[in-house]
Amino acid sequence: MRRILALFLMLPLAGCFEPGEGIHAVSDYLSDDALRAGQLAKCRENPGQLAETPNCKNANEADGKARLQRMNKALGG
Repeated sequence: MRRILALFLMLPLAGCFEPGEGIHAVSDYLSDDALRAGQLAKCRENPGQLAETPNCKNANEADGKARLQRMNKALGG
């Protein structure tokens, strides 16, 4: 009986949490400028909490690679 009562008490809390957005690979961020820019904005808004998350690391890595690609293209390479 206690388990059923506990289940019914916890059920409303299930709607309070948003589902995770998932982890995107570096290649996902590299191919989608809007996705990368959005994630970087989130990471820069709250670096103390988000800087070490996989999405922030992957977005930063993709941003670095995108910059190198743009520089290489600008230099004619």
